[in-house]
Amino acid sequence: MKISLFLLCFLILLPISLQDDAIPQVKKIPSRAHAELTNHGFPIGLLPLSVKDYVLNKTSGDFSLFLHGTCKITLPPDNYIATYSNKVTGRISQGKIAELHGIRVRAFFKSWSITGIRSSGDNLVFEVAGITAKYPSKNFDETLDCEGKRSSS
Repeated sequence: MKISLFLLCFLILLPISLQDDAIPQVKKIPSRAHAELTNHGFPIGLLPLSVKDYVLNKTSGDFSLFLHGTCKITLPPDNYIATYSNKVTGRISQGKIAELHGIRVRAFFKSWSITGIRSSGDNLVFEVAGITAKYPSKNFDETLDCEGKRSSS
């Protein structure tokens, strides 16, 4: 009797446990600012985890993003060091971030301001000093913590 009760419980619970593996895991979006990125066609990895506050004018798209202080992260795939000011501002619309202030990237022994980002198919196009650089969007699917540590989300 004990064996058949065990077998019955096993047969009932087995399909339930198999279904859990088949359900795709939904990633938690770290903040409202990260959610706003995805709403406009951008990956969450454009922002570090350390977002403290975010203000958006839904009519104009003007935003202000506040971090817990300046933040350095290493951007994939070329390992450029990006420095985020404690305040980042710009204007966001579907597939475009313009008038961006507060993010600098270190490349070729100099620090450059990122002034805009566009989503173009499976790529992101970064505007730096009148020059553009294209990178696959998938490189920015994960948000990074300050000082280059990968997030646990």
